[in-house]
Formats: sequence, C-alpha cells, structure tokens
Amino acid sequence: MRKFLRLVKKHLFTIIVLSVTMAILLTSLLKETGLAGLAHILSTLDPAWMFLAAGTLGVTWLLEGLCNWLLCRHLYPKWTYARSFMIGITGIFYASITPCSAGAQPMQIYYMSKMGMQGGKSAAIISAKTITHQATTVIFSLLLICTELPFFVKNVSNLTLFTVFGLATNILFIAAVVLISVNAGFIYRWLHTIMCWLGKIHILKKPEEKYKTVITQLDSFHEGFKTMGHSWRLYVAVCLITIVQLVLGSLDTYCIYRAFHLHGASVWLIVAAEVFAAMVVTFVPLPGGSGGAELSFDAFCHIFFGSMTTPAMLVWRLLTYYGSILFGFLYVSIGSRKYLGTPPPEDYQHPDSQNGDAALPTQANQTNCGSS
Repeated sequence: MRKFLRLVKKHLFTIIVLSVTMAILLTSLLKETGLAGLAHILSTLDPAWMFLAAGTLGVTWLLEGLCNWLLCRHLYPKWTYARSFMIGITGIFYASITPCSAGAQPMQIYYMSKMGMQGGKSAAIISAKTITHQATTVIFSLLLICTELPFFVKNVSNLTLFTVFGLATNILFIAAVVLISVNAGFIYRWLHTIMCWLGKIHILKKPEEKYKTVITQLDSFHEGFKTMGHSWRLYVAVCLITIVQLVLGSLDTYCIYRAFHLHGASVWLIVAAEVFAAMVVTFVPLPGGSGGAELSFDAFCHIFFGSMTTPAMLVWRLLTYYGSILFGFLYVSIGSRKYLGTPPPEDYQHPDSQNGDAALPTQANQTNCGSS
C-alpha cells in the first residue's frame, strides 16, 4: 500500500492531467449522446476492425524495438532484440506520463545502464534514435500533407497555425540537438546565462544545481553523436523503419474509422491527417500531449468522422494512449525484474566510433551565477 501511495504521489500531476482531460472528453460526449447513446455507439463497433487497430498499435511497438536493436547492435553485436524491445516500451511509457516526453530518454538511458551497457554508449544510442525519429517524422509528415494540400487547406481550419506551431517546435528541437553535437559550448554558455538570469529575478530556484542537472543530459547527447560514428546505412535503415512505423501507427485511426461503420475516406488521406496531427502536438507541455492531442484530432479527423468525432476520439485515446500506458506499465514492471542487473552482452566498440566513455565535456564547470 505504501509503495502504491508513493507511486501516486510521484505521478500526481500526470494523474490529475489525465483525469481532467478524460473527464472533459466524457462530459462533452455525454452531452452529445447521453449515457445510453454512448453505450449503443460503443456496442456497435466492428470488433474485427478494433482488433486490427490494436494489432497495428502492437506492430508499431515491435518496430520501436527493432530500431533500438539496430542501433544497440551497432555498438553491442550480441545485444538481444528482447532487451531492445524493453527499452522501446520504456520510452513509450515514460513519454506518455511526462510533459513533453521529457522523461523518456533519461529513463531509457537509466534502464540501459542497469542492463550493463556503458553510460556513454547508452546515451549515444538514445541520442541517435531521438534525432533520426524526430527528423523523419517532420519531413515525412510534411511530404504527406503536401500530397493532399488542397484538401486540407479547404477542410482544416487554422491549418497555417497548426503547421507553424508544429514546424517551429520540432525544428527548434532538432536544431538544438544538432547544435549540441557540433558546438556544445555555445549552447552551454547561453543556457548558463539564461538560467542565472532566471535565478536573479527569483523565477528559478538554485539555478546552478538546475544547470548542472540539465548539462549532464546534454553532455550525454553530445558524446552520443561522437560515439555512434557515421554509419549512414544504419541511419537510413532506422529512418525507413520509422516511416513504416508512422504509417502503421496512423492506420489505427483508419481502423477506428471503419469500426464505426464509416466509408468513403481513403486510407492515404487519414494516414496523412494523423501523421501530421501527431507531429504538431509532439511538444505540447502536458503528459501525452493532453489537450493538444484531442484538439489536433478534432481539427484533422472531424473531416472524416463528422458527428462521430467525439466518440471516435474517446476510442482512439483509450486505445492508443491509455492502452500504451497500461501495457507499458505492465511490461516495464515485468521486464525490470528479468533484465535489470543481468550481465551485459559482449562489449564491443565499433571501428568508426570513438570512445563512448571518455570524460564528458567540462562545460558544467562554469563560473557560478554570482560571478558571471
């Protein structure tokens, strides 16, 4: 019981956010259909299409493990797929319960180190995975939306606003990661100045401690790029798998569309809408993009679902988001007992990479705020 209470206290903010967004969604739905109407809608869903929707979600999880396995195998040839799948689910789970997915990468690195992987190499793998996934998502979503641009311009209100927000947040993130890889010193000095200033105006408490915490993560990403080397075939393979993952991850929306006995919209249109909508809300600063995800779904998928948009949104959110949290929690709990603390596979440093456990940059050793 104490362990459960500690867990609730630790994730209280996430629990409140998820509860509030679900309550708002249910309240809106009940106003539209009533309890009896909602029960009728859910009872008439086509089970075959719902099963297929769950299946496409499961395949995306398997592909997440495959991407991680390819990157892990680059440095650890005997690293198993099962361990990589565990790391992938860990990322999905913590991305779902932390704002802006902020807990995903640090927890993946933590679990990889507990599996016996050296710290520099785990950071290298996760940094490579992060930048390839984000860059692929942005480019692919833009290509998809451009193929049907007249349709979306005509049918999606505020398309320009969604596009600008999605591009700005994603490009800033990618640019920051790339800049860290080539010129970390500039980022560190700029970040140190900003955090010290926030401390002086009493917005940020203990700025030096906060700065060192942030820099520890940035150092890991910086070293990560150097450790992975320049294996373009590896990155091309990961990008191609990511594209397949994005398409399959968006097919669940089409499957839900068909589960509601709706017809007429093409698979390509719904995939394009869902991939782009998901890209837009990547950096909404709430767990799972709560609020933003629902708004984006309504904006892009109301075209297809019409009066069934709110019930469809409920089913979609329960399956893809709350389902991911449930599966992630169960699998991470089980996987932790099986893999954490076990001897690592053969340690191997790829010929085109540098020492992944060399001393990290000393950028964290900045002068303190009082003397800056």
